[in-house]
Parts: sequence; C-alpha cells; structure tokens
Amino acid sequence: MATDKLIITRRGFGIGLVGGAAALAMPLPAVALTVDQAKTLVGKAVGDVNATINSGKSEKAMFGDFERIFRNYADVPVIARSALGTAARSASAAQLSAFTKAYQGYIARKYGRRFREFIGGEISVTDARAVKSYFEVISMAKLRGEAPFDVRWHVSDKSGKNLFFNIIIEGVNMLASERAEIGALLDKRRGNIDALIEDMKSL
Repeated sequence: MATDKLIITRRGFGIGLVGGAAALAMPLPAVALTVDQAKTLVGKAVGDVNATINSGKSEKAMFGDFERIFRNYADVPVIARSALGTAARSASAAQLSAFTKAYQGYIARKYGRRFREFIGGEISVTDARAVKSYFEVISMAKLRGEAPFDVRWHVSDKSGKNLFFNIIIEGVNMLASERAEIGALLDKRRGNIDALIEDMKSL
C-alpha cells in the first residue's frame, strides 16, 4: 500500500474540527525545505498512520503509536503553544514544557479514538506549493459515495527539522479549532494552567 494513502471517513475528520476556520498566519520560514521534501514528510506521516490503523491492535494499544507519529512528524511545541493561546505568554518555561508533553498525549488519544471510524476511503497526496514562508502539501480524501474533499498540510523547517505544524480540512484550521477547544478547557479551570495540565493527562 502506498505511503501517501490513509483510510478515513468524512465524519471522522469532522469530529472536533468544527469552528475556528480562519487560517492562522504564522512566521515559519522554510529556509532549506523543498517542495519534494514537504511532500515526502506528509507521505511518510500518512503511511505510518495507515500502518497503525491496519495493525490489528486494540484502540488503546494504538495510542502509543499515534503519539510517536505525532512526535516524529509534527512540530509539537509550535502546535501546543498555539493551542494554549494567550495563556502561553504568562506560562513559565516549566509549565510550557509540561503542557507540551501532556498535549502530545492528549492529541494522540483524541484522534486515536477516532481513527477506527476512518475506514471507508483514502487520502492521496497530490501536490505541494510554497505559501509565503512555508509549504502547503495538498491531498485529496476520496470516499465511497461522496464527493472528494480537500486536506492540506502546512510544513516548515523552523525547528531545524521538516515538520508539519497545521492541517486544513475543507477549510477548517486545526490550529484554530484546537485553540478554541483548549481555551474552553482552560476557562473551565479559571485559567489555572497546572490544573489543565493534570486534567489533560486523563482526557
């Protein structure tokens, strides 16, 4: 099976990715990154997810694999800091580090629980292009009985490695939707970042 294909359903993609559709402009320079490298990164990430989905493991057993995939291919510190929003400005270095680690596991579990719903179609990487200071890898999700829909991955090498820092699904911005969700969780804890970090470990 090609490494740039991922089994998925429209419903699985949509859960938790509603709201916050406006794109976030982020100054992430792609100094040495090339369009082919960006496409290769996304193809490998999707291939690893596909292998995990089809591994036959239980849902719980998959969580470690998904966390590894997220850690290997995503710019976790950038995504976590964006998710924390304005609260990141007042957080200590220790809090940011602890939140990033907790968020990494939270994301793996959050999307890992939904990956089994993604059976029914496939995503194929089709193109990539330079967009301002990063690369956008374009892919198409093709589902049985439904019109294909667009999935775009934003890739940069700001951290010193080629990593994706955002996904846009049918115009819905992952960074924005995650910021809204984490913001709501933080509001429920009256802005207490330490309480959020502890609670995220079991979410």
